[in-house]
Amino acid sequence: MRNIKVNLHPFITNINLPTVIKTAVFPGDSVERLFVATQVGEIFYTGNENLETFLDIRSQILELGTLSGGYDERGLLGLAFHPYFHLNGRFYLHYSLAGSQGPGALAGSFRPNPCDPNTLNLQWEDRESRYDHIDTVEEWILDSNLQPQKRRTLLNLRRPFANHNGVNSLKFSPETERLVLTTGDGGSGFDPFNLSQNTMEICGKILEIDVDQDLFLEDPPVVSRFDQLPMAIQETLTVIAKGLRNIPGISYQWYQNQYIKYVGNVGQDLVESIFFFGQHLQIPVTQVTQGRNMQEEAQIEEMINLGWRGWEGDLPTSVISNCNQDPNLNVKNMVYYRDTIETSVKRIPPLTCYYHDDTRPNKFAGTALTGVQPYMGNAIPKLSGNVVFTDFVRQGSRPPRGVLAYTQLGSTCVPKDYGIIETEFDFGSQPAFYVSLGTNLDQTRLFLGVYRSANVTNFNQGTVYEIIA
Repeated sequence: MRNIKVNLHPFITNINLPTVIKTAVFPGDSVERLFVATQVGEIFYTGNENLETFLDIRSQILELGTLSGGYDERGLLGLAFHPYFHLNGRFYLHYSLAGSQGPGALAGSFRPNPCDPNTLNLQWEDRESRYDHIDTVEEWILDSNLQPQKRRTLLNLRRPFANHNGVNSLKFSPETERLVLTTGDGGSGFDPFNLSQNTMEICGKILEIDVDQDLFLEDPPVVSRFDQLPMAIQETLTVIAKGLRNIPGISYQWYQNQYIKYVGNVGQDLVESIFFFGQHLQIPVTQVTQGRNMQEEAQIEEMINLGWRGWEGDLPTSVISNCNQDPNLNVKNMVYYRDTIETSVKRIPPLTCYYHDDTRPNKFAGTALTGVQPYMGNAIPKLSGNVVFTDFVRQGSRPPRGVLAYTQLGSTCVPKDYGIIETEFDFGSQPAFYVSLGTNLDQTRLFLGVYRSANVTNFNQGTVYEIIA
């Protein structure tokens, strides 16, 4: 595919790391405003001329950057506006709770060894004491003075590790008008407990929440499995997909009288992948947790499955080791052979993949997928109707630079190629990590979140750009 050239127009500057970028219309207003949520807990919006603060929950976010020298994957992770926000003022947040820090599910780092079955069959034990933190999903509402107030808590989720919590994790489905929550596999690396494939586990799934049931529970329990939820909450939930490692949200595109869903799966060591699907089964959580007949079991097996942990995109999940003969080379060993075989016919194929090591012309070596959005505008004609995605940083770039790329809508099961979107913008000598990708309501404008540091504790290093012709 041909490379496409675009430019970047600075839209919002000097903010903290932008995790979510989207637009909404205030009740009683007619202007579609840009909203930006930062990882540390702020939400800003574009006013008439200035940047305004919509909400600040920094005091409710756990302390970030304490584990990895400033890098962190927790914080304010999701923001979504109700489809009728312009009428009812309701919106939704997903964030990591202050004061919920735990010791983690495992002592030290984890690396599976195909020669040691004990590393391939771990169980998450002592969950109430061995966890990293708690994530919460909440509903908020604007009062009569358009001031945000928390209305209720929908879910409290116990997470085993600090990473893989999802990002840009909340969105309303235009198909069902339900709130969609995308969750990562729980973290560490290589999904130590295989939570993503276990249908009873909340980690590694895409869920829909029927918020219009308007269920109120005074203090929802902290859980990690569906069968730990009260029946009243179970009845509001359906499962769309499993087999996720980590995911930068879900996006929708109206195409040939149906909604196409796009999700990206962040890779382990080898490959980043983007998946798409149209019609899909909605599996009620009550069906997952209760006694099931053979027909219901068969339906659950037909759930959309991205293949992790047996598959990393289009490749069997592998561990990398050095070659004894040449330290400049390495070998990839399949690590979860049984998982790979078991999910080989259950998983859906990726729409496109790109790799961490790729020397082909007009390709790039990526690091981590950070956003996937269809573009339906006409201002950049060569991108119209295509799917745009972002990578955190191109391997080997000095100073660090993220990457924009695009692929075409897939109408068959044949994987698509991708092309690079070249940005004619001078970042100077500063790093430019591409951390998020957003769009407006009708997907005719694209916005790119860039940070000058990989660490959330380096403050006010962020800019939101509009991608323009």
